[in-house]
Amino acid sequence: MNRITALIADDEEAPRAQLRAALQRRWPGLQIVAEAVNGVDAWDAFLEHEPALCLLDIRMPGLTGIEVAERIAGRAQVVFVTAHGDHALAAFDAGAVDYVLKPVDDERLAQALQRVQARLALPAPPAAADAVALQALLAQLSAQVRRPAPLEVIQAGVGKEVRLIRIESVVYFESDARYTRVVHEGGEALIRTPLKELLAQLDAQRFWQVHRSVIVNHHHIAAALRIDEGTMQLSLHGRPEKLPVSRHFQGRFKGQ
Repeated sequence: MNRITALIADDEEAPRAQLRAALQRRWPGLQIVAEAVNGVDAWDAFLEHEPALCLLDIRMPGLTGIEVAERIAGRAQVVFVTAHGDHALAAFDAGAVDYVLKPVDDERLAQALQRVQARLALPAPPAAADAVALQALLAQLSAQVRRPAPLEVIQAGVGKEVRLIRIESVVYFESDARYTRVVHEGGEALIRTPLKELLAQLDAQRFWQVHRSVIVNHHHIAAALRIDEGTMQLSLHGRPEKLPVSRHFQGRFKGQ
């Protein structure tokens, strides 16, 4: 039987270490495959390792734990880790999602883990209605845990110039070795900001991540084409290139 894998994300070392030790006591067979110190790295680690369980601090730099959970979108079990007095606790008390308080209490953690184990033992994923209800709750929580306004301008060095690229003119971003390639309506440029850091600064309603190395402005998507069981590509309005869609993100494109 394959071991259950887990991801821990917390921007503070002491709570992260305490949670790790508590997990080892309460679920010795659990395999912790990654630890992250911010939401951006947590999301990147999820894409790399695909853990079955994610324990996420609510308030982290970059992406909040709730925003990471929204992106996970039911593909893993999530337990939130939060501080006493957090005003988001009222929503958790409805029982729709699991949480533990800092400092972690072993008994409370054991209860949350028992529920996680029960859900992982189910033969089928949760019903669509349950998934929709969970996403609605996460959206409500996300509105409470605010972060800075989305990026409006990209500054890109081109020779001796620093060009200001309005964010709405960007067609897509693509990882390019040590740089991020910015393809926009007026051409393209390279910037040093890693793609995973850009993700935390963009408006998620406009920019969709479709691959670990690609974020696209959905206003420019013309169609999604399924090539075979595991391969999908996007075509863009008025452009010849095709963008890959990895398995994690193919569920975003469903015919009505």
